[in-house]
Parts: sequence; C-alpha cells; structure tokens
Amino acid sequence: MKRDNKKVIYWLFSGCALIFIMVVVGGITRLTHSGLSIPDYKLISGIIPPINDQQWQEAFELYKQYPEYQKLNSNISLTEFKGIFFWEWLHRVIGRAIGLVFIIPFLYFLITRQLDKSTIKKTIILLILGSFQGFLGWYMVKSGLVDKPDVNHYRLAAHLTTAFVTFAFTLWVALDLIFPIKQTINKTYRNLIRIGLAILFIQIIYGAFVAGLDAGFIHNNWPMMNEGKFMHETVLIEKTPLYKNFIEGRSGVQFVHRILAFIVVFSVLIIYINGKKIAVSNYQLYGLKSLLILVGVQSLLGVLAILLQVPLWLGIAHQIGAFLLLSSMIFTLHRFSK
Repeated sequence: MKRDNKKVIYWLFSGCALIFIMVVVGGITRLTHSGLSIPDYKLISGIIPPINDQQWQEAFELYKQYPEYQKLNSNISLTEFKGIFFWEWLHRVIGRAIGLVFIIPFLYFLITRQLDKSTIKKTIILLILGSFQGFLGWYMVKSGLVDKPDVNHYRLAAHLTTAFVTFAFTLWVALDLIFPIKQTINKTYRNLIRIGLAILFIQIIYGAFVAGLDAGFIHNNWPMMNEGKFMHETVLIEKTPLYKNFIEGRSGVQFVHRILAFIVVFSVLIIYINGKKIAVSNYQLYGLKSLLILVGVQSLLGVLAILLQVPLWLGIAHQIGAFLLLSSMIFTLHRFSK
C-alpha cells in the first residue's frame, strides 16, 4: 500500500490537539481544586460517571474517607461535590481518549505499512511518553490522598512537564513529515534556539511549582514584590537549608519564576534579532514573528495573573500562552534545524 503521510500528519496533529485540551482541563481541575475528588482509579468502569442518586452518594462517601474532605471540605454539599468530580472525571476521560487516539491508529499505520522505520521509532517513543504521563497523573493524585490534602508540587511539575514534552515531540514528528526535504543549517544559531527552548522548559517547570505551591496568591505586585522590594526577605527565610527556598518556598519559587520570565523574554529577543539576519524562508520568518508576539502576550498574562491573584480564566489563559509559546519555539527550531 502506498504511504499517505497526510493521514499520519492528521493523526499526529489530532494527538497534539488532545494533549492541549487535556492540559487546559488539567489546569481547570487544579485551579478549582478538583483533582482529589476521585480517590480511586478504575481504568474501564471509571469512564462512566455516577448516573443515579445511589451511585453519587457512594462516590461522595468514598471522597469523605480522604484528607481533602476531612481537613478542607467537610462542609461541601453533594451538589458542590458533583462540580469538582466533573472536572477530574473529564480530565481522566481525555487521558484515556489520548491513549486510544495514539495506539489504535498507530497499529493501523503499522499494519498497512504507512510508517517508515524512523517514524516508527519516534511514535514508539511517543507511546512510552504517553504511558509515563498517565502513570505520573496517578502518582501525583496519590500524593494528596495521605495526610496533607494537596498534591506534591514536584509530582505536579513532572506530570505537567511530561505533557509539554509529549506535545512538543509529537509536533516535531509531524513537522518532520510536513518538511521532509533537508536544508543547509546554521548550527550556531540552531544551538541558540535550543538554549532558548531549554530556558523555556525550566520556566514551565517553575510555573508548575508556582501552581503546586499556590505561590501565585502572594506578592501580588509587579515589577516589585511586597513592600516595594525586588526580592522580598521571605524569599530567603521560608525554608532551610537556603537552597530549598528556591524549589520549595512559595516566595522563593515565585521570585525565580519572575526572574526566568525576564530571561525568557531576553532569549527570545536574541533569537529574533539574530534569526532575522539569516532567515531565508517565509516559514522561518513566521516562526520568529510568532515567537516575538507570543512571548509578549505570555509576559502580559503572567503579570496580570500576579496582579489579579490568578483568577480561573487568567490562570488558564496563562497556561494556554505557555503552550502556544512552546509550539512556536518548536516550530522555529525545526525550521532552522532541517
């Protein structure tokens, strides 16, 4: 059978779209404190939510056995419980859908020989990443079901970052098929974009730290922190030893996230200025322009999120902004790499 790369490309883009939707719903789940509303995990039967009063009551009674209800939500009503249950249930259903969307077409393309050896290897990596992502989701939720009713911020960061990595790699594989003809590249400039991408990923990790520690609800001023200080004294005194302030302290983590935002903007400006000098195709120029626009939009959303104490819509918009900025960085890197 003749290979049809268009079908494979559409398949990969549909995977990208589902990962994007899953991360957005995951953000809503986090910001509405819905992530611990379903303490158990049933791979097959869990697809169907409670459909009658008895099943809802059973789900509510199960929730009552865990710390989040006992320590934080003891006054929650069944109606309110249904609201938080919905977001966690939807998040899990999308995760299952992603598994099916990746596995079933992959087997079809494999049987019909629509994939070359290189693409097969790449898609196997994607399947491994997707499986690992599902495991991390369960591992993250598990951390909030004992003693402290809140997920571990390291596990949250691992879960979110793996989703971004899976998305980025899926997009890269699709771009490989869209642009199969290799071109002469400037390796020095390519490495510059790689450095920018690495900085962006570190910033994404710290964004997850901010979310996991609820660090966006303090120091709601900009460009300075509280009391008009560039670095508030709480940045250095919340945790011991000193270095833990920058990975576990709320003030310290927010401070690092602020500084990294400036570094990301600076790195994108360097990429843009140098890229304009050597760009030879419209795709390269599109990538550079999108980077410049999106880093500006994302920076504005970050500032507003701090000033307004992270309202739900703005928290989600900031997360979407990160996704779009990463997409732009991947596209630009690809166009200057192959």
